[in-house]
Amino acid sequence: MADAERLVGALRAAGETTRLRLLSLLADGEHSVKDLTEILGQSQPRVSRHLKLLADAGLVVRHAEGAWAYYRLADRGPLADLAPLLIARLDEDDPDRLRDRARLEAVRQSQQAQAGAYFAKVAGDWDMLRALHVPESAVEAAVLDCVADRPVESLFDLGTGTGRMLELLAPSYRHGVGIDSSREMIAVARAKLSAAGIGHAQVRLGDIADLDPGIGRADRIMLHQVLHYFDDPGRLLAQVRRALRGGGEILIVDFAPHALEFLRTSHAHRRLGLSGEQMAGWADAAGLSVAEHRAFPNTADPEGLTVCLWRLTDTSDTQRSRSQ
Repeated sequence: MADAERLVGALRAAGETTRLRLLSLLADGEHSVKDLTEILGQSQPRVSRHLKLLADAGLVVRHAEGAWAYYRLADRGPLADLAPLLIARLDEDDPDRLRDRARLEAVRQSQQAQAGAYFAKVAGDWDMLRALHVPESAVEAAVLDCVADRPVESLFDLGTGTGRMLELLAPSYRHGVGIDSSREMIAVARAKLSAAGIGHAQVRLGDIADLDPGIGRADRIMLHQVLHYFDDPGRLLAQVRRALRGGGEILIVDFAPHALEFLRTSHAHRRLGLSGEQMAGWADAAGLSVAEHRAFPNTADPEGLTVCLWRLTDTSDTQRSRSQ
């Protein structure tokens, strides 16, 4: 519970049209200042000032990544439930809200188009480019060790790229499905799987942020170098979790936090790495827990990228048993 002075301060911070619009947008997920500026059609200093007031009031949380800053609704603290309460009172058909959501969708489509253009450009050399950035052999060995002696019926490889994880993990599943939004990547993956004689895996064109329910659910889901292409990895993880069978697990390979801005400007990255603390928070919100976390620094270049492997397990059964 918040004391009266703090509660009044939070209500004052929220009691302004633009700031209410910001809270409504952040209810749909984490966003950068750049995107919020574009959606609202206001100057960056003005939007940043509104966000600072909301952050100072404890209604939103700021996370800095290099030259960018991301904001999300506060999910803990004495005022964490205030913003959702206020947003629930807003008219769904309010003209400003409808316009903001339309612009948000346009921003997301633009980001997806930029990423798609990049993947189409590099599809043929994707595996080579990955090898330039990370110690791929060490990571792949760790992935294999993670699933050792635990074969599964079904595997989804989301953002499958060239299908390398379907190929690597082929002995550990009976049926595999790889999904990617790039036709060029899918073409490369299909050719590689065929050449490797892997007939129990297939690849499909699709949006991993809006999975077709028709694919069913998987015992294991792989997200290999995927989350850093999304503004709100936690939101994607929560959506992906719906495709996980009870008692299943999600394997995530991604970069640790870094300051290499060129990956954002030249290689379509949206987030400059993911921290262990962020992953634990996102997992908890999605009904998952971090069962394993390994880090692989670039020993050839101390200033290079560190790759992390997380294994997230389903905690829904445990949570249900505790509530009974």
